[in-house]
Amino acid sequence: MSRRAELVAVLRRDGPLPAPGPGSRRGAASGRFGLPVVLAGLAVLLVAAVGFALATGSVAVPWSQTWRILAHRLGGPALVPDPDWTRAQDLIVADTRLPRVLLAALVGATLTVAGMVLQAVVRNPLAGPGIIGVSAGAATGAVVVMRFGLLGAGALTLNVAAFGGALVTLAVVLTIARSAGRITVLRLILGGVAVGSVLSALTSLLVLTAPNPMLASQVLFWTLGGFGSARWDLLVVPAVVLVAGLFLLVARARELDLLLAGDESAGALGVDVHRFRRRVFVVVAVLVGVTVAVSGVIGFVGLMLPHVVRFLVGSAHRRALPVAVLVGAVFTVLADLVARTVISPEEIPVGIVTALVGGPFFVWLLRRDGRREVAR
Repeated sequence: MSRRAELVAVLRRDGPLPAPGPGSRRGAASGRFGLPVVLAGLAVLLVAAVGFALATGSVAVPWSQTWRILAHRLGGPALVPDPDWTRAQDLIVADTRLPRVLLAALVGATLTVAGMVLQAVVRNPLAGPGIIGVSAGAATGAVVVMRFGLLGAGALTLNVAAFGGALVTLAVVLTIARSAGRITVLRLILGGVAVGSVLSALTSLLVLTAPNPMLASQVLFWTLGGFGSARWDLLVVPAVVLVAGLFLLVARARELDLLLAGDESAGALGVDVHRFRRRVFVVVAVLVGVTVAVSGVIGFVGLMLPHVVRFLVGSAHRRALPVAVLVGAVFTVLADLVARTVISPEEIPVGIVTALVGGPFFVWLLRRDGRREVAR
């Protein structure tokens, strides 16, 4: 059976396509667990993680009381007729920790979805928003408008600037990485590192020449990431962007699957590869830019977690993208919990926690791919 006939057969039965990377040549990757089991398990894990994150901190709130506070906020005395907590506990759980936990979940979900799609369109398992400099570009865009006082529309201006920085950076890195019509692993990573380094230097220059000394502390936030500035009004844009982006990407899941088989195969089956790839890049830039605007640069999430998703349910994007939302949300909620409790009452940037986990994972990926290259 020809390659095209195999792909048509797979599409007709709506089955998974091969995962990106060297493993794709071995056939379809379907994951190790059923989708309902994975979704149910991750939903339970996310509820548990959110509960621990709300109950844990410099002021401990009992687990049962935490949920009673939330129920009282949602349904009032009809759900919890006899409140037995203090006003301070109510404010801590519902007005301080809950927006922070929700922002962490949104950012983790968005970065994981962006990383999964990015790895598909460049057919490279080592691609990620942080590794190839897209996050650094978004941060630079945000810092530029802060440095020159261009926050005319407030948070919206910051989001637009971060999106612009992410999009321009992505275009530059992909141009550098493309050689003879192909995007190579080495050029992609080296190009991302080089562009990211230049952008970091540019950001430092903007800080050193800033008339406002407070900008330095703000830039530290953009560099290392964190959810300490979470407020209810900051959740709206990331939530809308995540839902809209997820809807668009799931609707084009079949084209994303076809790209995993290669440009020629996707083109033979009717996909306008270049136009589709450009559109997906814009979606990725929006997703990354919005997350950086509200949380700073949180590295390795978009690189590492797509591999976990593919391990669980395979590489078919109609199955993998919803799972990516839950996996990313669970990871960043727990990472933020560690960041604000490991040296309590002090708090470390959550980007340090994700880097301590993601750095060794990235090295493992490099060594794994190196062994596969030798074996071929």
